[in-house]
Amino acid sequence: MPDPAAAMAGHLLALLRSLPEARRCWVAYSGGLDSRVLLDLMAGLRQRLTLALAAVHVDHGLHPESVAWAGHCEARCADLGVRLVHLRVQVRSGPGPEAAARAARYGVLADLLNPGDLLLTAHHRDDQAETLLLALLRGAGVHGLAAMPVVAPLGSGFLVRPLLPYGRAELRAYALARGLDWVDDPSNLHLDLDRNWLRHRILPLLAERWPAASRTLARSAGHCAEAAALMDRLAAAEAACLTGRRPGTLSLVGLRRLDAALCRAVLRHWIGSLGLAAPSTSQLARIMTEVLHARPDADPLVAWAGCEVRRYRDDLFALPPLPKAPVGEELIWTAGVLALPGALGRLCLRDASGGELAPLDLGLGPLRVCFGATGLSCRPPGSIHHRPLKHLYQEAGVPPWLRGYIPLIFSSLGLVAVGALWVCAGEGPGTDRVVRVDWVGHPWEGSGLLRRPGRGDAPA
Repeated sequence: MPDPAAAMAGHLLALLRSLPEARRCWVAYSGGLDSRVLLDLMAGLRQRLTLALAAVHVDHGLHPESVAWAGHCEARCADLGVRLVHLRVQVRSGPGPEAAARAARYGVLADLLNPGDLLLTAHHRDDQAETLLLALLRGAGVHGLAAMPVVAPLGSGFLVRPLLPYGRAELRAYALARGLDWVDDPSNLHLDLDRNWLRHRILPLLAERWPAASRTLARSAGHCAEAAALMDRLAAAEAACLTGRRPGTLSLVGLRRLDAALCRAVLRHWIGSLGLAAPSTSQLARIMTEVLHARPDADPLVAWAGCEVRRYRDDLFALPPLPKAPVGEELIWTAGVLALPGALGRLCLRDASGGELAPLDLGLGPLRVCFGATGLSCRPPGSIHHRPLKHLYQEAGVPPWLRGYIPLIFSSLGLVAVGALWVCAGEGPGTDRVVRVDWVGHPWEGSGLLRRPGRGDAPA
């Protein structure tokens, strides 16, 4: 009869060897039963692996015994000759204590990983079943029902869950057979936490009727993971055919041609590919109704924590939340580079040779920089007449929702420049020396949204 411990070690070894070569492997070690088993398995395999082994313990500071638990982890790692790193996190308030602690924990763990590093966690098959049930109760789609993948990106490295094929009872049997000791966190018994309530109340009832419940639930999560992967491939291929005129945008006309289910899949994939927070079902529905089918002159917005979806002409934009526009603020610019408020970057004047100019070099006194002023006009280089700024924005394809962030630069004689878009000709003899304004470090740099128009540019 095969040795269960040897089979578990063999599975772990085969999984690690199937992954891209890494230099370091971190074991997330809480001191509990599951992570104690994982640490013991990895310590036994280290001579057969080419990567360095270390452990990391995260102290959430939520329990009075947390310092003692950290000491226990230090002692066990010392026994095994495994280096241990302690990390302490501040758990912020959020949608729930479990989610807040998890977000804080994975945040510091992601920061710990160097490119290619592996972080191994001890999630097992019963954890997978609980995750699936929680996702079902939230009304999640196939991505949520896929629960926890075996391998997923985390920071600069990868999160690996090698024990997902095994149940809690199998890990406990391994620990007892090996004479391991571990910490029991009393918060795991608190039934006010959703996962604990499922673990102690619901899953035992399911197992009375269906003994293999956790195994079959985990298998269903695997089926959902396959379906989600297929959906992602289809959505990615479709999104590649629907690119808008600006980098990172989608075409509204193209999206409207899709059936509703495929359109939602494309939108979810596109927003995720930009590194933005995923939308809920209701937020997706609002994008479909309020943005995709809005009037041509409308300025619709669907926003949630971490993302804003907007449109301009035929382009659909998904962006990090815009900072508060500094409308009404005024800065005095006398020398050097000017730092703009908030996260709006810096301004610099350049002459024909590319050299830096100080505003006072123009002979017009200090310059004023403000935001959001209306009713202005400018005569761009090569133009005979002054033209309303609104019309220039329209021709350059600058969306209305960005115009209040563009720095407007004035001398005592009038408007000198509009961000990095236009230098206004003829506003005094000194301004003829200004060939361009450099505006760098703002959130839209490189996006094409605030590009400097060339002569003969067609409206975007």
